[in-house]
Amino acid sequence: MYLRTRLYRPEGVCLKRHSAEMQGAQSSAHLLLLSCLCAATAGFPFRTPQDLDVTPRVTVLSSGLQGRRFRSSAVNYSTVLLEEDSGRLYVGARGAVFALNASDISSNSTRTIEWEASPEQKHECLLKGKDNRTECFNHIRFLQRFNSTHLYMCGTYAFRPLCAYINEERFVMSSEPEEGRDKCPYGPTTGYTALIIDQQMFTATQYEFRSFPDIRRNSPSPTLKTEDAPTRWLNDAHFVGSALVRESLDGNTGEDDKIYFFFTEKSQEQAAAYSHSRVTRVARVCKGDRGGHLTLQKRWTSFLKTRLSCSLPEYDFHFNVLRSVFTMPGLTPRDTLFYGIFGLEWKNVKASAVCRFSLPEVQEAFEGPYMENKDSDSKWKEYTGKIPDPRPGTCITDTLRARGIDISTSLPDDVLDFVRRHPLMSQQVEPLDRRPLLFRRTTDYTHMAAHVVQGLDGQMYHVLYMGTDEGWLHKAVEVNGQLLIIEELQLFDEPQPVTSLQISTKQMSVYAGSPSGMVQLPLSNCSRYTSCYDCIFARDPHCAWNGATCTDVTARSDRSSLIQDIQQGRIGCEEAQYNVVQRSRSVRVGDDVLLQCELSSNLATPLWTLDGEEVQGYDLNSGFRTGTDGLLIIEARQEKSGLYTCHAVENGIRVAVVAYNVTISLGQPPPPPVEPGHRLSTTRLAPPPEHPSSQAPPLPPTHSERLSPRNMETVYLSLVTILGGLCVVLAVVLTYVGFCLRVGNRGKYSLRAAAAAYPSSKRSRSRKHHRNSSHMELKTISSHCNGNGVCNGGSKLHNGGIEEGGFLQIVPGEGETSTKKEPPPAAPPLPPAPNIPSPECDFPSGLSATLPTVLRRMNGNSYVLLRQSDSENTSPLCSSFAEELNRILEKRKHTQLLPRPDESSV
Repeated sequence: MYLRTRLYRPEGVCLKRHSAEMQGAQSSAHLLLLSCLCAATAGFPFRTPQDLDVTPRVTVLSSGLQGRRFRSSAVNYSTVLLEEDSGRLYVGARGAVFALNASDISSNSTRTIEWEASPEQKHECLLKGKDNRTECFNHIRFLQRFNSTHLYMCGTYAFRPLCAYINEERFVMSSEPEEGRDKCPYGPTTGYTALIIDQQMFTATQYEFRSFPDIRRNSPSPTLKTEDAPTRWLNDAHFVGSALVRESLDGNTGEDDKIYFFFTEKSQEQAAAYSHSRVTRVARVCKGDRGGHLTLQKRWTSFLKTRLSCSLPEYDFHFNVLRSVFTMPGLTPRDTLFYGIFGLEWKNVKASAVCRFSLPEVQEAFEGPYMENKDSDSKWKEYTGKIPDPRPGTCITDTLRARGIDISTSLPDDVLDFVRRHPLMSQQVEPLDRRPLLFRRTTDYTHMAAHVVQGLDGQMYHVLYMGTDEGWLHKAVEVNGQLLIIEELQLFDEPQPVTSLQISTKQMSVYAGSPSGMVQLPLSNCSRYTSCYDCIFARDPHCAWNGATCTDVTARSDRSSLIQDIQQGRIGCEEAQYNVVQRSRSVRVGDDVLLQCELSSNLATPLWTLDGEEVQGYDLNSGFRTGTDGLLIIEARQEKSGLYTCHAVENGIRVAVVAYNVTISLGQPPPPPVEPGHRLSTTRLAPPPEHPSSQAPPLPPTHSERLSPRNMETVYLSLVTILGGLCVVLAVVLTYVGFCLRVGNRGKYSLRAAAAAYPSSKRSRSRKHHRNSSHMELKTISSHCNGNGVCNGGSKLHNGGIEEGGFLQIVPGEGETSTKKEPPPAAPPLPPAPNIPSPECDFPSGLSATLPTVLRRMNGNSYVLLRQSDSENTSPLCSSFAEELNRILEKRKHTQLLPRPDESSV
């Protein structure tokens, strides 16, 4: 129920109506709250650019998802390998590897390899001080194809990494596990990335227990690694991804293919822009590198690294932690793009940004100036000296081959010595758009996947899927250098991070892994948009309007009749027909009424009109309050009747959603239906109209005439008179009952006496009933009617049933029942009646079988029902009172029944 003191603002913030003094106090309270917030956030590292925070257009809860799920006894589904040709999705978890059907991961065709750590190894893990709930297990960290018949996997194996080959056809380990300490990290959360390229394994992680992070080629011989002295090439690096770029296919220079590694490490530069303790990096090595002959022997000769910049300088935002990276191949290697998810190094601050980088700008940074560090204790500065020839860190090209340098071991020592001391480049890589594509507050993205979709306008659109640390999946499209979040999907009921993401364009599915299982969702769900404007506003490259429904573009061969507007999201539906929900509402004058309007889009704002004119709901005297949940009409007046229409305003377009035909009248709405068998009645009696015998009775008054103030006053006075008469009748009945009880030798009109004279078994049962029910029983001591003035006790009504021992029963409706065990004190004797009846019967006029039910309102909110128990063995002498009472009631048989009584007058 919405109270009149509750106001609404478009932002959905509730206020209260106050006097001038209360408004001043409220302003002071707001200032105090603002001061507290400023004090609490004094150490907050940045200002908040609210205008850049992107809001998802549509929110879909897990109950509304149309997807498939896979779960097992294993946990931590973090490693995924998709084989499009075979239609298999290989998933590595803790202690198991699964081969799922890519078209339906929930099907029964799943194949499993269980690979748990041995009890002995788990015990050794515990002796090392590791956690037996998370670390002392075999977490599968690597799973890729090795050749046409086998897969290769590696696991932590309770802090003793092992690797093994998998026979793809039979899906079993084809050999005994081999040592994996140079290929796999020890722990399940250590930063790690690895690739198998032409049966060569390139890995980057912190391998051994207390070793430094390293980038290695493990096979074939010779194995290569990064340098630790005199200059350490990696400084506490945390790797998140790697990619192979076939640059040998681009141009005629004979350039070697390169492998790019993405990570976050401690800062080494001396610059004001590098004030953060950690920075994001990209490093590269040449696939054909074989190390040096004497200098840099078994070390990379082509290792170089530089900084990736993702920041908002105008807001002093510098995202210095890289969480995930995705490589988007282009038509040529030079068209390759790198999408990265960036965050902040403060763990208690949630924020994410998405930046993309182009391969040519990365190459340009590696061809720029170098950095140097003359003293191990000082910061790195830009190198301004002479650069040896051939250029240090380059791969072998046709030009070098012409000079007799066919392999890295043939490079001069001065070149290799320069590489050893100058692994860092001075020029940083700026985002392709010079700013983040997306910024989100209060959100930590964990993984990303993307693919390209061609729109109806012929342009290629990049569609990104990003998982969060709380189990949500955001789908976004890049338009003109900005990411627009099409929808956010709740993948799991319980919050948990998304640990892996994979896209299948063949299956048109996206796969998301988590600690509890895998989820398969379609790349799009166009049926979610029910109107033309809803479909156009979504700006989803997968969806278009066909005149009747929102359909998937990829499923249509003929696209000539489809409507889509990704660039602007507003053109094409001018002639479309859409249905507006029609509703009616009837209210009384002075009531408050809420007209609800639910908008499916988070980007839409509600706009209300009354008979075509915009409703102004911001003035305190307007009588309206508008908010995200609807329009509140306060103290409705008749002039506010009319057609109220709620419009959704999005992207400059106003679309009607729901219309209310509101009728505000002085009358009361019809009474609600009474449930069958209801014991209480709120019917009000009115006196019959008096008509002169010489004239025909006039027509009955109309409903509005009956409810006029004059008639209502007459009704109230008549009702009070009738109720007073009923009270007099009841008083007479009680007087006769008291007199009969007093004349008898065994009776006193007392609850205490009744309880004492009642049989012990029945008395205990009656006390039990008295404690558990709200009934109050007035019982008579006599059990029969004799010539001494004592009547037979008939039967008593007990919770709707009949029991022995007649009594007058008073049933409170909401009154409290005493829980004390002692009976109340005896009531004083009643005075004798003025006219003593004949002593032949205790009830000279008798009691009818059932007194009419009378409802009384006590203390303003409680109802008491007075009813007389039925009696099956009533003496024939005790019947005159029933007849007398019936005659009294017969005089009121023409009493008018009002359609709905006013409870406040009862």
